[in-house]
Amino acid sequence: MALLAALVALVLTGQASAQDASQDQATTSTETEITPAPATPQSDRGSVTNLPLPRFVSLKANKANLRRGPSLSHRIDWVFTQRGYPFEVIAEYGHWRRVRDNEGATGWIHYTLISGVRTAVVTDSMVDLYRKPDTASRLSAQAEKGAILKLLECNISWCEASAGGYKGWLLKSGIWGVYDDEILE
Repeated sequence: MALLAALVALVLTGQASAQDASQDQATTSTETEITPAPATPQSDRGSVTNLPLPRFVSLKANKANLRRGPSLSHRIDWVFTQRGYPFEVIAEYGHWRRVRDNEGATGWIHYTLISGVRTAVVTDSMVDLYRKPDTASRLSAQAEKGAILKLLECNISWCEASAGGYKGWLLKSGIWGVYDDEILE
């Protein structure tokens, strides 16, 4: 009998707690609608790959179509024909990645057409590549606007890059394909 009374008391207490909890949840839910939720680290990651968003990639194929939406049935807006061209991945959906180019054009590309190999495109009319990350060091090459460079290493201000058999250090300010505060090793 004492055991039965204890169980009834426990059940009644549990019901009261459940009612209190549902009232608390209703209050919390109202507060949540008013107060925006803080951004979580997960929001900076792709929902498919769990890789950082945004991030830089490069074109693996010799030709790639950028589409209006993430499927083959969407219209082609852009055709890229330069292997190694850098893109910034800004969204993911299934096998598709939404990318942006250095001029701000965006579109969807199939993931098999891009690579994690880091490249950059020269945005200044001409950039100098030095033997060391110092403008006083010896000049090893120059690259014109639109040239695609393979990035080897980057510190806060400089990147070591190669193209056409030449290798050297250049200032980040003359290229697109690496973030200002990004360090590549």
